[in-house]
Amino acid sequence: MIKKLIAPVLLLLAQSLRAEEINVFTDAVFYDGYRSEIVDALKADGILRHSNSRYARRLTDAMLDSLGRQLTLRAEIGALCDNYDRIGSVNLALVPKGAANYCADSVRRIELARFITPFMNKNFQPDRVSYEFPDSVISSILRSRQLRQRFDLWMEMEVFGVPYAANEQVQGCAGRNDVFSGSVTLLTDAPAGPDTTLMLMPLIIRRSEIHGNNFNNYSPLATDSVGRTVRTLTFTLDRPVSNARATVIISNHGANAGGEEYIRRQHFVYFNGEEVLTFIPGFGDCEPYRKYNTQPNGIYGRQPRTPDDWAAWNNWCPGSAIPVRHIPLGNLPAGTHTLRVEVPDAQFVDAQGDFPLSVYLTATR
Repeated sequence: MIKKLIAPVLLLLAQSLRAEEINVFTDAVFYDGYRSEIVDALKADGILRHSNSRYARRLTDAMLDSLGRQLTLRAEIGALCDNYDRIGSVNLALVPKGAANYCADSVRRIELARFITPFMNKNFQPDRVSYEFPDSVISSILRSRQLRQRFDLWMEMEVFGVPYAANEQVQGCAGRNDVFSGSVTLLTDAPAGPDTTLMLMPLIIRRSEIHGNNFNNYSPLATDSVGRTVRTLTFTLDRPVSNARATVIISNHGANAGGEEYIRRQHFVYFNGEEVLTFIPGFGDCEPYRKYNTQPNGIYGRQPRTPDDWAAWNNWCPGSAIPVRHIPLGNLPAGTHTLRVEVPDAQFVDAQGDFPLSVYLTATR
């Protein structure tokens, strides 16, 4: 009798712990980001190609119904004919119900994850790198009943690459314009059903490299006040919310001499005038990512570097994920609120460089 009872219990336990893999993109090929003609525009694979560097796919009801409370977003990059370090991201677009396509700049979008590709030569192994983002906040967003009733949810993968150096430097890349392959997979536990309380408010999403003016101190489009690196985001709540959280993704770029890419600065985040987060971007050690950097480059060199060397060098590692920072804000009343990001010591030598900035707010109602 005991054995007969144990078997069903073990079966239920196994089902509750099962891992589901939902493939959103599988080895989609990205092309020269500066090329205006979309190479695979007519390819019938369910992917909407906004450009050669930004693709989108609608998340079906079956995909969304499969999600559990725990979720890991995995992005994977395969080497083709771009052998430099580039910015990649995974975004979520809120698209009118039933639309067969959409203009990316006309709908509200949030950035879920950001990563930096390594210097990769496609002829050497490893020729792929994976980035994992365990984040239950993403699961709550994708399971939101309110969002799914109002919008179709489209997931975007963006990788802006160019083949020009690889055309000369990488065997087999002469004359080619394919830069990377990209995959996105959602890893989740047993289906949890809809989240009936979540509120989502996009505040700002990074602009792609071709557009620039994300966050700096020299463009009136990218700062509150020219000469200062400060960006204030103002929003209004029509009713009180609970358990509010701001999600911030920021990375520093500018590879010119003395550029902000190479200098670690104190970053400050203020909410309604009060400091809620202080951090200095950067990694303690980039050596774990050396194996992915199969193209010789001036960052990794021939010999391993010490953690002290790395700590004095850069705000990220080629081949690494960019941190996603969740800032708890507590219970908020209805009315107008402000979130301000400041990097007071940033200099942007020769008016070059950018801090791509993405912020969104979640809460319960």
